[in-house]
Amino acid sequence: MIDPLTLEIFWSRLIATVNEQATSLMRTAFSATVAEAGDLSACVFDPRGYMIAQAVTGTPGHINSMARCIRHFLDEIPAHALNPGDVLVTNDPWKTSGHFHDITVVTPIFRTGTDGDAPDLVAFFGTICHVADIGGRPFSADAREVYEEGLHIPISRLFRGGVPNDDLLRIIRANVREPDAVVGDLYAMATSNDVGGARLLEFLDEFGLTSVVPLADEVIARSEAAMRDAIRAVPDGTYRHALVMDGYAEALADGTVREVPVTLACAVTVHGDTLSVDFEGTSPEAPRGINVVMNYTEAYTTFGIKCALAPDVPNNEGSFRPVTITAPPGSILNCRPPAPVAGRHIVGQWLPAVVHGALAQAIPDRVIADGSSSLWITGFTGTTRATDEAPRRPFSMLFFNSGGTGARPTKDGLSSTAFPSGVRGVPAEIVEARSPLLVMERSLRTDSGGPGRWRGGLGHRLVVRADDRAVEGDLRFAPFFDRTRVAAPGRDGGHAGGLGDFSLRPGTNTSDTAAVRRPHPKATTFVSPGTDIIMDLPGGGGIGDPRDRDPAHVAADVRDGYVSPESSLHVYARQP
Repeated sequence: MIDPLTLEIFWSRLIATVNEQATSLMRTAFSATVAEAGDLSACVFDPRGYMIAQAVTGTPGHINSMARCIRHFLDEIPAHALNPGDVLVTNDPWKTSGHFHDITVVTPIFRTGTDGDAPDLVAFFGTICHVADIGGRPFSADAREVYEEGLHIPISRLFRGGVPNDDLLRIIRANVREPDAVVGDLYAMATSNDVGGARLLEFLDEFGLTSVVPLADEVIARSEAAMRDAIRAVPDGTYRHALVMDGYAEALADGTVREVPVTLACAVTVHGDTLSVDFEGTSPEAPRGINVVMNYTEAYTTFGIKCALAPDVPNNEGSFRPVTITAPPGSILNCRPPAPVAGRHIVGQWLPAVVHGALAQAIPDRVIADGSSSLWITGFTGTTRATDEAPRRPFSMLFFNSGGTGARPTKDGLSSTAFPSGVRGVPAEIVEARSPLLVMERSLRTDSGGPGRWRGGLGHRLVVRADDRAVEGDLRFAPFFDRTRVAAPGRDGGHAGGLGDFSLRPGTNTSDTAAVRRPHPKATTFVSPGTDIIMDLPGGGGIGDPRDRDPAHVAADVRDGYVSPESSLHVYARQP
């Protein structure tokens, strides 16, 4: 056993190591989703493949998936077959974080053996990041099979003994629209793992440690014990909840379109110091790319549980052990190849809301109301015009936007905040610098936060336009939008958050409402340069009766433009 003071010192060094690993990746990555939005994970594992620690940045879909996927690497390429300088890579959706755009790079870290012995494997460092492009259909939910969604990289060596696998890199470059950016990100990921490995070896040498395993065992055991204590504080029982999300559109033989909502259902069972989640009753696999692999289902489910029960417990092998998660094979939460999965976040990021709806029956004072849930991802592809300075070339730009979170039990919700994903919005200046897109407006939406004693967070309006001086031909726009038909409900008398909306409007005729088009929020559409793409993001649900809200808070909301004078009078019963 490691004494508490020493353990704290060791733990601080370990966290500093993975944070430096993540910082290195963000500073060297080519993709804006990584460098600006933080759509990545950075983790360290012991030589057995147990996750010990993660960087403070990153998304649950990456981090918690990484905790599972290291086992797949070791099943394919056992530890005894690895050598110094090897770097492993894959983007297999079912073995990592759920779709081809997320590439995982894992580096075994070796320590020089003593007395001429072979080097010792001491740890693994792993990263996942969302690359700019992966070929196939441009990033969208349109595909009918996973084969349409891009290049599949099976578990392979990216480097062998420090030498790049040129054959693999040539295949990648030949199959993506932005080869320099994608390959650049791969090198950035491998480099960040090396940075983490170097700092870990320095740490071991400084403290005279021969192995990271005793530290891993201590951290994992303490985390497991703390998680079990947190579960034990929840009354035993089975708590059930279901919700309905917008889903997708299905074209029928007669030419009409049928909307197909998706149901997510769960039963959360607490028994002593264990907790299980069963997603029986959830909708079957969808014919479009919104299906979720089990790795990703486990990732966001465990995150939702930890947010409610034990947010301060470190996220590692130990904190996962008391929790069991199941979903019926062939359901939308446990899809089977070759189901399309590109937009798996649309469904997967709702899982904390489903779990929280069940846990609210047992611990309502620790669970937030429903919010916008999944990110509104905007994916643009097109071709730039040739200029005297640069040739005509394809471009791809992806950035994230977030609606409001649900109200908290004793606080308002957060406006335009990514929960549960945790990624940041990409600044307008970066979007405009890296692509021929213009951000015309970003503003919070008045009255979009669900009224309540505690108000839901607001969504915002985003208006984007392709610069007709810089774009050749139509722009391909792939939306991943939900909460346009089913609003985030309130709780305990709180009202629902505002619905989202998505429309296209000729930029030169902004007053002509008849010219506005509303494409399906999950279907690729083609947009001519100069057209305003208008995204009104949804708000979060409120908690408690709005008439019980502190009058000073209502007055402040009206003053700040969060609540209209009309809502103040008619919903909150307060004279503005």
